[in-house]
Amino acid sequence: MQTKLLNFRLVLVCIAAAAIGLPIAIISIAKLLLLLGAAGFFLFSRRLTRPLTLHGRLRYTRLAILIAMLAFGLSIFWTAAPLLEALGSFAKYAKLLFIPLVAAFIQSRREAVLALGTFAALQLLMVISSWLLFFHVPVPWATSPTAVLYNSVFSSYLDEGIMTAVFAAICWHLRKLVPGRFGSLIATGIALLALLNVFFVLQGRTGHVVALALISLVIAWELPRRYRKFVALVPVIVLAVMVALSPKVQHRIIDVKIEVMGFFAGQGSSVVTGTSSGIRLHFWHRALQSMADHPLIGTGVGSWSIEFNRLERLKSRSPESIRIMGNPHQEYLLWGVQLGIGGIILLLAILVSIFRETLAMDELAARSAQSTLLALAVSCLFNSTIYDALIGDFFCITLGLLLALGVYGSQPVAGTPVGHERTE
Repeated sequence: MQTKLLNFRLVLVCIAAAAIGLPIAIISIAKLLLLLGAAGFFLFSRRLTRPLTLHGRLRYTRLAILIAMLAFGLSIFWTAAPLLEALGSFAKYAKLLFIPLVAAFIQSRREAVLALGTFAALQLLMVISSWLLFFHVPVPWATSPTAVLYNSVFSSYLDEGIMTAVFAAICWHLRKLVPGRFGSLIATGIALLALLNVFFVLQGRTGHVVALALISLVIAWELPRRYRKFVALVPVIVLAVMVALSPKVQHRIIDVKIEVMGFFAGQGSSVVTGTSSGIRLHFWHRALQSMADHPLIGTGVGSWSIEFNRLERLKSRSPESIRIMGNPHQEYLLWGVQLGIGGIILLLAILVSIFRETLAMDELAARSAQSTLLALAVSCLFNSTIYDALIGDFFCITLGLLLALGVYGSQPVAGTPVGHERTE
C-alpha cells in the first residue's frame, strides 16, 4: 500500500510540474489531482508507515500563507463585493497553498530533481516552440490567441516572457544537477536560448524587466567581494547593453515613455482606449484612492472592480466601468485595496518568509529559489501575478519544487537509502 501511494504521489507532483505553462484547463486538472491526492493521503495516513508530513523548515511560509488566507476569509464579512465574486477571488488566492503542498508531496532530494526535470522538459518545449513560431514554422500545439502575432505558445506573451526568464535562471543555477559529461554545458545553453527568446522573440515588457533583474542578480553573485560595492550599477549596465542589442527592448522602452507622457498629458487615462502604461497608472491611482478611504481593513476580498467603478463614478467626468473580478495590474495595491495596509504587509510577509526558508539551503537550491522569488516580487509591481490564473500557478508550484529541493540538502546522507534522506 505504501509503495503504491508513494509512487502515485510522485506522479501527481510530476503532472503538476509539467502542467504549469500549459493551457489553464490542464493546470486546473493538475491542481485538482493534487488536492484529491492530498485528501487521499490524509484519509489513508494511518495505513502508511511513513505518512505525508509538512516540512518543519517551511513553517514560516506555511504560517504566513495561512494568516493571509484567514484574513481574506474574514474579509468576506465586510467585502463590498457580491458573495460569489468574493468567493471567486478567495479561490484565486488559495493557489498559495500549493507552495507548501507541493513541497510536502516531495519526500526526497531525488524526487525533487525528478520533478524539476519534468518541469524543465515542458518549459524547454515551450521555448523551442516559441522560436519555431518566430521562424514561421507551424506549431500545431500552440493554442495561444497571440501565437502567430507574438510567438507565445500556450499563454499570453506577457506571462510567457516572465516564465521563460525564470526558467533561464533555474537552468543556470541548477546546471550542475544535470547528469552527463556535458550536462552543465547543455543547461547553460538552454538558459541562453531562453534568455534570447525573452529579449528577441517575446514582446512582454514585464518579462524584459524580470530577465534584467535576474541577470543582474547572477552577475552580482559572481562578482568578487572587492567589487560588491558596485552592485547597484549592474542593472544599469545590463539594461544599457540590452537596449543596444535588442530592437524589441528599445521599442518597448520608447513605448513606455510615450504612454506615460500621454497619460500625464491627459491622453492615456481612458480605461477602454488608453495605452497599457496609461491604464496601469489610472488603475494604480484609483487603488491608492481606495486605500486612502479604507486604510485599516480595506473593502474586502474581490472588491477591486466594485471600488474602481465607485471611484470612477465619483471622481471622473466620463466614468467607465470595468468587468467584475478585474484587478489593478499591481499585486501589492490589490492586496492593499482588499485588506488595507495590513494586506500589503501580509504579502510582503509571505515573500520574506520564503526568502528566510532559502537561507538554510545549499547554494544551488537557494539561488534558484531566490531568483524565482525576485521574479515574483518584480512582476507583482506591474501585474496582479498571484491573483492571475496560469502565471500565479506557475510561481506557486515552481517555488514549491525549489523549496523541496532545498529542504533535503545537497547530498543524501551517507548510508541512507535513496528516497529516505534526513530532512533536518
